[in-house]
Amino acid sequence: MKKNERKLVPAGLSYIADNIRERDNILGLPVEARAKWAEGLEFSSDSSTIFFAGCGYQYSSMLEPLVTLVRTADRMSINPDLPVVLAGIPKKMGVDVVGMYTKVMARNDGSDSGVLRDAVGVLKYIGVDVAYLGENEPCCGAPLYHTGLQREFAANAEKAVARFRSLGVRKIIGIVPSCTYALRTLFARVAPGYDIEVCHFIEEVAKKIKPGQFRYPGNIRVAYHDHCQLGRYMGLIDQPRQVLRAIENVEMAEPEWTSGEWSTCCGGGGGFEVVFPGMSQTLAEGRVRELLDTGADIVATHCPGCLMQLKSGLKALKEDKIEVVDLATLLARSMNTK
Repeated sequence: MKKNERKLVPAGLSYIADNIRERDNILGLPVEARAKWAEGLEFSSDSSTIFFAGCGYQYSSMLEPLVTLVRTADRMSINPDLPVVLAGIPKKMGVDVVGMYTKVMARNDGSDSGVLRDAVGVLKYIGVDVAYLGENEPCCGAPLYHTGLQREFAANAEKAVARFRSLGVRKIIGIVPSCTYALRTLFARVAPGYDIEVCHFIEEVAKKIKPGQFRYPGNIRVAYHDHCQLGRYMGLIDQPRQVLRAIENVEMAEPEWTSGEWSTCCGGGGGFEVVFPGMSQTLAEGRVRELLDTGADIVATHCPGCLMQLKSGLKALKEDKIEVVDLATLLARSMNTK
C-alpha cells in the first residue's frame, strides 16, 4: 500500500490489508494455523471440487475480542483506531500485540471450527464429497476490494487463481458469503479467463436436500437473518428458507417487513465494526429487537460477522432466551441419522 493511500485508509482496515498481503489471512496468523479446524475430518482426494473455508469462521473467536477492544476504546472516548495503531509498531518487529490479546481473550484455541466442521458434515450427509486445500487455501482478499485497494485486490486474485489452477480446482463451494461473492463475481472482473464454478454452501444443500432427510430434535420457531451480500448481492434469499422449511419440527418466523432483500443490516462487515464501532453496535441491537419481536426460539443466519453482531446485540440487551446459530449448525443438529 502506497503512503498516500495509507493516509486515506482507517488503521483497522490497513491492519487487515497488510495481513492479507503479508500472511494471506485477515489476522496475519501463520499459514500452518489455517487448517487446524479440519483435523480428523476426511476429505476427498480429488481436488477438482473444494470446500473453501475462508477467514471469517476460522478466526471469528479471535475477531470478537478485538472488536470488543475497539468498542471499549470508543466508549471511553479513546480513538478506536488505537488498538490496531499500537499493534502496527511491534508487529514490524515480529510481535503481534492484537494477536496476543485475542488469543488470551478467545473462548478457545483461536479456531472457531464448529460451523466449518458442521458444514463439511452436512455436505457429506447429502452426498457431496469435497476436498480441502488446507494450508494451500489462499485468501480471497475481499477486504482489499471493499477498502478500495483495487490494485492489491486484483494482484491477490490473480495469485489465488493461479494457485487454484495449479491444484486442478474446477469447482468451489464457499461458506463465508463475502468470500463466495468475491470468488464468484469479483474474481471474474480482474482475472482473465477465470472459469472456475463457484457456489455457496446453501445453494448446494438446497439442490440436494430431500424430504425427511433433516429433523430437528424438538419443535422450534426459527427466524432467519439475511446476510447483506448473500441476499442483496448474490440473490440467495429463497434457498435458505427452502432449506429451513425442509427441516421437520422447524416453524419459520419472519419480521413483519425487514426480511429478504429488505432485511436490516446487522451492522457488521467490510471492517465497519472497527471503523465505526459505536454505530455498528447500535445497528446490531436494532436488528436484534426486530428478530426478538418474531417470538423465535432461534435466530439462524449464515455469516460469521452476522453471528458475532447478533450475539453482541443480544448481550447488550441482556436477552438470553433466544439462541443465535449458523444455518450449517442448525442443519447438523437436524441430521436424521437414525
